[in-house]
Amino acid sequence: MTGYARARIRSLVIHAVLFAVLALWMIPQVYMLSIGLRAPAQAFDAALITWPVTFDNFITVIRDNPLARIFLNSMIVTVATVAIVVAASSLIAFACAVLRLKGSLVLYATLLTTLMVPLASLVLPLAILLKTFGWVNTYIGLILPYAALGVPFAMVVLKAFMEDSPAELFEAARVDGCNAWQIYWHVALPLVRPALVFVAIWQFIVTWNEFFLALIILTESEMKTLTIIPMQYSGLYMANPGALFAVLTLIALPLILLYVVVQRAFVRGLTAGAVKG
Repeated sequence: MTGYARARIRSLVIHAVLFAVLALWMIPQVYMLSIGLRAPAQAFDAALITWPVTFDNFITVIRDNPLARIFLNSMIVTVATVAIVVAASSLIAFACAVLRLKGSLVLYATLLTTLMVPLASLVLPLAILLKTFGWVNTYIGLILPYAALGVPFAMVVLKAFMEDSPAELFEAARVDGCNAWQIYWHVALPLVRPALVFVAIWQFIVTWNEFFLALIILTESEMKTLTIIPMQYSGLYMANPGALFAVLTLIALPLILLYVVVQRAFVRGLTAGAVKG
């Protein structure tokens, strides 16, 4: 057997194993979509796929909810949070890793400790604080807490990338007369672009899927985000499982489309720091 034939067989075996793992991994997603396409009498059937399919559950969800407004609410909160997290975390990482400003490491260590604080312990203080400021049922009432919770993780990732970047480039920029802002914008950010993409995608997913804080802060129907909607189709006896899983499918679709579009950049951001040369 030639070397080419052995390599071809090895490639086929690897791809077969990966497709088998993918098929196993996709079973929950397929089952979720399947229940959303079932009639009520078939909702709890053990079969992965049943026939015939019906779109009545999706029609019910669309009829019962102003989905355009809800999607807009989720998008505004998510995009604004991602922008704040990327901007704030990259500035803090730049101050700590490149400028090494006095007190920046204390700020870094302080923010780092917040990663150990569970969200559940913050809900009551946050609710009281937001009510005091009059930010209940407002976009900013979700955006600022989400951003505050997202900055520490993003800061750790970006600081590590900036510390691994060639220090000579920053020194050359200083010699050329660049100020701190110019170094940050024209040198630091381009060097850590894969990490920025990773942080942005990660924060988008986390914010889009967040449920607990949104449930507490948003009480008016016109301000609700998409993750709150499934509650009205679930209950002690799962009142409408078909509509519930139809909503969950609608929630998952934007994230699936996002990952399909940016998967290469996401993986590049995960692996860019793995090999140094």
